[in-house]
Amino acid sequence: MEYKYAKEQQDYSDYASGKVFYSISGHPAFPVRLASEIFQRCMAHRQAIYQTTSPCVLYDPCCGAAYHLSVLAFLHRQLIQTVIASDVDEKAVSLAEKNLSLLNRTGLESRIDEIKSMLEQYGKDSHKEALKSATTLKTKLSGDLLTTKTFQANVLDKADLLKKLSPHSVDFVFTDVPYGQHSDWHGSDVANPLWSMLDSLLEVLSPSSIVAVVSDKGQKAMHEGYQRIEQFQVGKRRIIILQPI
Repeated sequence: MEYKYAKEQQDYSDYASGKVFYSISGHPAFPVRLASEIFQRCMAHRQAIYQTTSPCVLYDPCCGAAYHLSVLAFLHRQLIQTVIASDVDEKAVSLAEKNLSLLNRTGLESRIDEIKSMLEQYGKDSHKEALKSATTLKTKLSGDLLTTKTFQANVLDKADLLKKLSPHSVDFVFTDVPYGQHSDWHGSDVANPLWSMLDSLLEVLSPSSIVAVVSDKGQKAMHEGYQRIEQFQVGKRRIIILQPI
């Protein structure tokens, strides 16, 4: 896959998972450059299809720690109005809330104080680097206060999702779905979880929406309510970009 937007090999070390951003133990972090590329491709499709450049409501229904959502909000803040994160796992939602709090000054300053405390207590080089990165991230905070929302929900249960999200309120879904090796579809006996997820999402998507689904090659993001705009593969990840029809 050729990068169209995130072309340059930038230094993303300040965004490393587990440094300033909180991480879930044993879960690999989503690559920052790839996340940025997918985001920018989707924004380009949204503009071309709907002739809109308005900031989007960004949502991930399988958010985990909301790491890639948080990073995207730092990298592309001017294109995002609201960040929404949900997961079926309560512990994941708790971490997601912490990560999304870093998108605003109060939350990031609290994290800086936390890192300073660890540095004073343990004096590790990793804490020095984390403090340096957190200070750098603070300089990148600008503009109006970013609205964030986190909640626990099973996206495979349409009724459950609609209790937490208003109909037609989401402009862009970007989700890295469970692969099975490090995570799975919790509590689901649904034959095709991806289809069920896409079916539920139709209820909350706005009239100018785009959906990006990242999965392994064994899962297919297909649903009769969507048209595929683009598909590409990076390593073991398959990325499919969809437009609701």
